[in-house]
Amino acid sequence: MLFPTTIAGSLPKPGWLAEPNRLWAPWRAQGAELASAKRDATLLAIKLQEDAGIDIVTEGEQARQHFVHGFLEAVEGIDFAHKVEMGIRADRYKAMVPQVVAPLRLKGRVHAFEARAARAHTGRKLKFTLPGPMTIIDTIADHHYGDRVKMAFAFAELLNTEARALAADGVDLIQFDEPAFNVYMAEVRDWGIKALERAAEGLPCATAVHICYGYGIKANTDWKETLGGEWRQYEETFPAIAASSIQQVAIECRNSRVPLELLRLLPGKVVQAGVIDVARDTVETAEDVAATIEAVLKFVPADQLIPTTNCGMAPMRRDIAEAKLKALGDGARLARQRLG
Repeated sequence: MLFPTTIAGSLPKPGWLAEPNRLWAPWRAQGAELASAKRDATLLAIKLQEDAGIDIVTEGEQARQHFVHGFLEAVEGIDFAHKVEMGIRADRYKAMVPQVVAPLRLKGRVHAFEARAARAHTGRKLKFTLPGPMTIIDTIADHHYGDRVKMAFAFAELLNTEARALAADGVDLIQFDEPAFNVYMAEVRDWGIKALERAAEGLPCATAVHICYGYGIKANTDWKETLGGEWRQYEETFPAIAASSIQQVAIECRNSRVPLELLRLLPGKVVQAGVIDVARDTVETAEDVAATIEAVLKFVPADQLIPTTNCGMAPMRRDIAEAKLKALGDGARLARQRLG
């Protein structure tokens, strides 16, 4: 099938699970009640995607408070009790973050609960997202390793362990989210790609890296306004990614100032092209989505294109996110009718 659809990863959480319309939203329950609510929200996220015509579904990141910290909570050597303020993404915004205070080790499985629940309740291909090593170390304070690269590779080892287990759980596609790749381009070339490949080493399932311009929150939208008429960050990293073992690249296209001709720098890679804007509440039409798909096809072979969302939708209103899901499914269907 041409143009199988997916989403970047996250969907808004129901109001009965967490406080809506914000990142790091507090949970509404505790203990066994929270675990049950997370499972229910996971199954609801799958159903919403299936109903909207999404072909490669995710668990919506319903069981994690944040895409990075959801992984960190299962890692020994991290102090969550004494958070410190830290600038993230080259000081684009400040956040209170935990500290690495000892050698990093997994306490056990990280995402088995939600991955297995999702796999048991959908017959469609299942994608699962993990934070990439560079983005993790840009979202946590180091009071142990004293070396960003060393800490990144320590996290890459842990990510690889969990990714292999997720593949064994039946996950078809594992995506590493690396928004930091659009900020530290020299480091991407120097060591970031190598750390990413270590995280994905030996996986029997498909692999992807997601490199976007961030959630639709003010810090990110304000930053975008400083980037000028063309966003060419991808130009610096795509050649290194093209030479890597990572099979798919998820990028931002809809309402973006990224020159689409940069996609020519990813020969042989499957491109997950963002055709849904998550920074605006305006809901795309099927025509909008099909038009973006057709624009991307000037630079990407049809059989290597997966329409997706620009980024995660965790902070969005649920009604808008669900309408955008439907637009994604309808737009890809329209594109198939025209071009298939």
